[in-house]
Formats: sequence, C-alpha cells, structure tokens
Amino acid sequence: MAKRQVEIFIADCPLCEETVQMVQELTCPDCEVSVYKLRQEQEKAQQYGVNAVPAIAINGELVLTGKPSREQLQAVGVGQPLS
Repeated sequence: MAKRQVEIFIADCPLCEETVQMVQELTCPDCEVSVYKLRQEQEKAQQYGVNAVPAIAINGELVLTGKPSREQLQAVGVGQPLS
C-alpha cells in the first residue's frame, strides 16, 4: 500500500524544529516523513516553489509554508490514515 509522502523543508531555525517535531508527533503509519535542509536541497525546493521555511509538501505538492498549527497539518492529511 502506498504511503503519504510528507516532505519538510527547513533551515536552522527554531520554527523549523518545532514544525518537524509537531509533524513527527502527528504522523500515522500511513505517513512517510522526509526532512530536507534547504541549503542542501535547493534544487528540490525550487521544483516545489519553496520560497520560505518551514515548508511542507505532501505527495509532491507544496501545501504549507510557515509554521503551521496542528489543525492545519491535520487538514492537509498529516496523521490521517489513508482510506
């Protein structure tokens, strides 16, 4: 069964670290989380149109930029089992 691909683009900032921690707390077995440092993954970030961090892409589509709330993460599918 396919998993939901959650990609987080970060820099070395407190908001980024809080975002990664929140995503990891919310993830379910159907989520596969990857964390990318913006400096090291500039090409990938450009493909998604990332222009600020933290940024979250799900299944290859940029869905959130800036520090999200738990509600925003859940609304885009983080922590929600696939049906």
